[in-house]
Amino acid sequence: MSRPFRNPNPVLLADIELKELAEFAGRLADASRKAILPHFRENPHMENKRTEEDYDPVTVADREAEESIRSLIEKYYPEHSIFGEEFGYKEGESALTWTLDPIDGTRPFLLGLPTWGTLIALHNGSKPILGILDQPFTGERFIGAPQIGIAELQTSDQTISLETRDCPALSEASLSSTHPSMFKDAPLRAAYDELASKTRIHVYGGDCYAYGTLSLGLHDIVVEASLAPYDIQAMIPIIEAAGGIVTDWNGGPADLGGQVLAAGTRDLHTEALEILRPAAQKPKTE
Repeated sequence: MSRPFRNPNPVLLADIELKELAEFAGRLADASRKAILPHFRENPHMENKRTEEDYDPVTVADREAEESIRSLIEKYYPEHSIFGEEFGYKEGESALTWTLDPIDGTRPFLLGLPTWGTLIALHNGSKPILGILDQPFTGERFIGAPQIGIAELQTSDQTISLETRDCPALSEASLSSTHPSMFKDAPLRAAYDELASKTRIHVYGGDCYAYGTLSLGLHDIVVEASLAPYDIQAMIPIIEAAGGIVTDWNGGPADLGGQVLAAGTRDLHTEALEILRPAAQKPKTE
């Protein structure tokens, strides 16, 4: 079996084809919402996918949502590949791969907090070209597709253009990460702490929603480590379409996960990268 995301012949879509797939991605998010919302704040059945020392919860909502998304892809685009957190990789004839995280932020989901979201990305064999962050409870949907100029936040009553803000320096920037446990290794911890010490605001706990507020111009930098491809791929087109930049800590592609740096401007990204790069690990390969 081949591996996703690094195809020597990436799929180059015409604008009209990508627009159709963006509309289809919205249908996928609608199906996920329908599966997830009945379980939110209803104490859904939960299992731990790992050990008590390495807690990684999964709920019935995670699985039902991914199943609903996969069934639609398999029906309408059976030639496409699928890579999801809950049910793994299904290879198709096309280099186009749908990358799925039905509930990114299962811990806040279990606590009734609204910082989780459904992540849906379309990867063309070279990079993610379409991304959706859907928050069913608040009714917010962030969509990005740089090739066709889509950068918007859709709500129940309006559509807002996404644009990152022009923060002039680290000393005026906000920084977030999901959890300090991402930086267990001493070099990672030291690099992150140094970056945090140079920013104005530093918070934990935003999960995927922090990338959304970055694309909306309310936030400046997200730094993470130990991410999977499905944790980050949807956010890359959204932030890039809004004017930001997402890389790994070496300044290379971030679509395979690992250590990730997202920033609202290139200058801010450069400042942060100078601090993080000495602690960067080698990029993953697929």
